Amino acid sequence: MEQSHSHNHSHNDLKGRNLFISILLNILITAAQVVGGLVSGSLALLSDALHNFSDVLSLIISYIANRLSKKKASIHRTFGYKRAEILAAFINAATLIIVAILLIIEAVDRFKNPQEIESNLVIWLSLLGIVANGLSVLLLKKDSNANMNMRSAYIHLLTDMMASVAVLIGGLLMQFYKIYWIDSALTLAIALYLIWVGFNLLKASTKVLMLFTPDAIPVEAIVEKINAFDTIKSVHHVHVWQLNEAEVHFEAHIEFTKDITLSTFESIRAKVENLLLHEFEINHVNIQPEFEKDDAKDIIVQD
Repeated sequence: MEQSHSHNHSHNDLKGRNLFISILLNILITAAQVVGGLVSGSLALLSDALHNFSDVLSLIISYIANRLSKKKASIHRTFGYKRAEILAAFINAATLIIVAILLIIEAVDRFKNPQEIESNLVIWLSLLGIVANGLSVLLLKKDSNANMNMRSAYIHLLTDMMASVAVLIGGLLMQFYKIYWIDSALTLAIALYLIWVGFNLLKASTKVLMLFTPDAIPVEAIVEKINAFDTIKSVHHVHVWQLNEAEVHFEAHIEFTKDITLSTFESIRAKVENLLLHEFEINHVNIQPEFEKDDAKDIIVQD
C-alpha cells in the first residue's frame, strides 16, 4: 500500500513538472507572437498569440489544480480537493469557447478590411510555435488519456500546435502567392475547431460537476444484478456519480427479505462491492440496509 502511494506521489510530481515546463514554453511563444503579429500585421499570428495567452492562463489553472488535488482531506473538506482538476477542466473548456468567439469576430472584421502582411515573420514565428507547442503536447500526452484536467491542458496545446501549422501554411501562401485573405480564413477555421473541442470538454466536465451518472454506468442493469442476490428484496434510492476521474461512487438502499444479522449483511455487502468493482468499475460503495421499512421503493427517488 505504501509503495502504491509513493508511486502515485511521484507521478503527480511528474505531471506538475511537465505542466510547469509547458507554461514557460507558452509564455515564450506568446511574447514572440504578440511582437511578431504587431510588426507583421498578421491577424492569424495575433489570434494565435491570444490563444497562446489563454493557454498560459489555462495551464496555470491546471497546475494549481494539480497541486491542490494532492492536499489531504480534513474536517472542513472531507473530500479534500479531489474535484479541483475537474473544475480546472471546466474553466479551461469555457475559455476555449470564449477565445474562439473573439477570433471569429476579428476574422470577420479583417475579411471586410484586408491588410497586407509581412509573411516572412509569420513563417518563422509559426515554426517556433510548432516546435514549442509540439514539445508541450508530447509532455502532456500520456496523462491526457486518464485525467480531464490534463486533457484540457493537452487540447489547448494541441490546438495551438495545429493553429501554428495553419499560420505557417498561410504565411507560405502569402509569401509566394500574395493570398492575404487566407490569414482571416485560417483564423476562422481555428476558431471553429476550438468551439468543437471546447464544447465536448465543457459538456464532460459539467456532467461530473453536476453529479450526473457516468455514461458507461447502466443503473438498471446494476439494480437487476444486485436484486438477484439471495435475501435481497429490492434495491432503491440509487445514486451514482463521479467524484473525479479516479472515483465512481454508488449508494443505495437495499431491502432484505428477512431480518438478517450484521455478519450476514457484511458478507452480502462484500459480494455487492466485488460485483460493482469488477463489472462496472465502481470503487466507492455505500449501502443502507432495510427490513420492512416504509419508504419509496423506486430505483431513483428525488431527495
